[in-house]
Amino acid sequence: MALIQSVRGFSPVIGEDTFLAENATVVGDVVMGKGCSVWFNAVLRGDVNSIRIGNNVNIQDGSVLHTLYQKSTIEIGDNVSVGHNVVIHGAKICDYALIGMGSVVLDQVVVGEGAIIAAGSVVLTGTQVEPNSIYAGVPARFVKKVDPEQSREMNFRIAHNYQMYASWFTQDKPQEDTH
Repeated sequence: MALIQSVRGFSPVIGEDTFLAENATVVGDVVMGKGCSVWFNAVLRGDVNSIRIGNNVNIQDGSVLHTLYQKSTIEIGDNVSVGHNVVIHGAKICDYALIGMGSVVLDQVVVGEGAIIAAGSVVLTGTQVEPNSIYAGVPARFVKKVDPEQSREMNFRIAHNYQMYASWFTQDKPQEDTH
């Protein structure tokens, strides 16, 4: 069972139909919408400030979400995918964005709607990632614009796939064969 812990008088609020892997950690001032998933070894640490997550968001394996005390918060919109081993520290991620595996997104960053952060990128403090664009590199820089409808459709499909994957873990386990 996932570690869900209150701290400083704040208790996590988990939306309906949300999957938490058995070793996911959700602590403190965290509010999640409906149909989300938090995967193995992911940590959502709302101990020093708030984390707000919309609907149909997946936080994949090994990701860490944290903030600066009294200085930054995390806001994640709807239909967002946060790839494996991502660090989000005090940033705003708008609807239909995709944060690629191994990326680091630092304080006061805003990732615009439908934007894609390429795997392994480091988005420096205060960067404003344009909506419907791809940013990549260390530090992350603008690469190109993407068609808004294609970006929205692709990112929605990925987020929706994670609802399906989560369902595999919540179905009844098969009975042991006693023969």
